[in-house]
Amino acid sequence: MTTPLSILDLAPIAQGFSAAQALARTLDLARLGDEMGFTRLWYAEHHGMASIASSAPDILIGSAAAHTHRIRIGSGGVMLPNHVPLRVVETFRTLAGLYPGRIDLGIGRAGGSDGLTLQALRSFGGESFPENFAELIAFEQGSFPSDHPFARVKVVPGEIALPPIYLLGSSGASAQMAGQYGTGYGFAAHFSATPPRPAFEAYRRSFRPSDSFEKPHAILCLSVICAPTDEEAKYLSKSMELTWLRLRQNKPQKIASPEEADAYSWTESERAFIESQSDLWITGSPQTVKAAMEEKIAATGADEVMIATTIHDYEKRLESYRLLGETWGL
Repeated sequence: MTTPLSILDLAPIAQGFSAAQALARTLDLARLGDEMGFTRLWYAEHHGMASIASSAPDILIGSAAAHTHRIRIGSGGVMLPNHVPLRVVETFRTLAGLYPGRIDLGIGRAGGSDGLTLQALRSFGGESFPENFAELIAFEQGSFPSDHPFARVKVVPGEIALPPIYLLGSSGASAQMAGQYGTGYGFAAHFSATPPRPAFEAYRRSFRPSDSFEKPHAILCLSVICAPTDEEAKYLSKSMELTWLRLRQNKPQKIASPEEADAYSWTESERAFIESQSDLWITGSPQTVKAAMEEKIAATGADEVMIATTIHDYEKRLESYRLLGETWGL
């Protein structure tokens, strides 16, 4: 059976377009994923980044679910340090009630932004993640000790269970916890150079079956640009190169066009940085990309692969997912 194929959308904002236009284009991708048979579509949570409009994944989830019929919609993820656990439970129970059987709750342990922005968000910090996650589970299951002050809190809406939970990570730190709680697990190989296989192995070793997951389910997220030819895909990837460089320099801007990237005066050290990052990106024709993805899946033992695609041109971005879906056999 072909490995399930899914989508990670960061609602990218391209030069020459507004954030409102970027948000509107999320529905184009949602409809495409729904029609083609992608397994799920997740929205990331990032703050303070000029190139990303997905700061509120719960709102994007509701919007996408209202305009699709089959595909699962979720968060990839809700950054728990930025939210009180009770509010996350309330929000995702509400989404699950509105769209039964179609919502996922992906949860991350980082804040997803710079230090000052996290201060403004009143972020708890990643060191509090185990306690906050345990609190979220206790609200969902009503499992606070009888003498705990929150034991008397009534969670609403009631009579609706949280959707399946996936813990997300980029270093393996959440892998064992995901296994112990019996959740799904997702690894962010689209931006992390840490090898995912050890994290997947730790997840599976520690896995205990739960109501949502009888067996482990590990998702590998990859950065992919697919075009009709290898040459065109390489050209389109120039946008990602300049965007990543500006992020590293703490000078975030909207996603540059390939023409702007060509006109940029690259230094030797900047080129070296991009070369080191480019190992994380898969670019090429459908056949080239499929072969590289299958190699990654075989090397990690992933149960599902999720694709993040950063392209300046919104139509070319849709084409990338369309070509990939077709060659994958969707």
